[in-house]
Amino acid sequence: MTDNRQSPHPDVRAYLDRIGYDGPLDGSAETLARLQECHLHTVPYENFDILKRIPLSLEIPNLHDKIVRRRRGGYCFELNALFGWLLRGLGYDVTDLMARFWRDEPNPPPKRRHQVLRVAVGDDVYLVDVGVGGIVPRRPVAMVELQEQQQGDERYRLERDPFFGWVLCEFKHGEWSRIYSFTEEPQLPRDYLMATYWCENAPESIFVANPMAAIRTKEGRNTIAGNEFRLFKSDGVQTFVPQTDEQFREALRTHFGIVLD
Repeated sequence: MTDNRQSPHPDVRAYLDRIGYDGPLDGSAETLARLQECHLHTVPYENFDILKRIPLSLEIPNLHDKIVRRRRGGYCFELNALFGWLLRGLGYDVTDLMARFWRDEPNPPPKRRHQVLRVAVGDDVYLVDVGVGGIVPRRPVAMVELQEQQQGDERYRLERDPFFGWVLCEFKHGEWSRIYSFTEEPQLPRDYLMATYWCENAPESIFVANPMAAIRTKEGRNTIAGNEFRLFKSDGVQTFVPQTDEQFREALRTHFGIVLD
């Protein structure tokens, strides 16, 4: 593993500043977990460029400009691509994978339309994902079959399916349910182009229908469903619907740090 503890590349340093990470860069599993948590608390999941019909670029310089310099967010193919680049810049062994998203899927089995990361740290291997708008692991998940992993008040485990491969599951309402599945076939950057084109343009894609945004907070999480803002805290949830475009933009800036052009 490359030692980047002393002088990371300026673009890597800018990314670390963007997510508010100022801890050690020692290539450890704990540092990996802290990087993931910092990312989820600072970089929002959002689809506003798709709604505005702005074609997405998955090229790293363009993603760095959007997410780091302009302090925007994105969705899985953007967020996990750039986070994978960051981890590689810090010396981690990262493999890009493709997943099928099962949660809330009306017509299973789902198509492959989600990017995830496999990160090896020494002899241990982790599932890492910063590109989901719903509730998913905030820390890396050890890729050990059926090992239950508690993260706050959330519980996860990985199962194995003979066809779909690894299956990330959550314990909810007294039972285990699927979030997404993935195989370990490495993907190249161009392998995501067809999937992201479908997500950006297909009439049945959820990403072209309504505004979506999500970000973790110290007290819970903030989300947008349609035009309704939902602020989840330990004592409940606050909801409101902005009545003007100006109010909507101000709420985006306040609760997600998003400033639209």
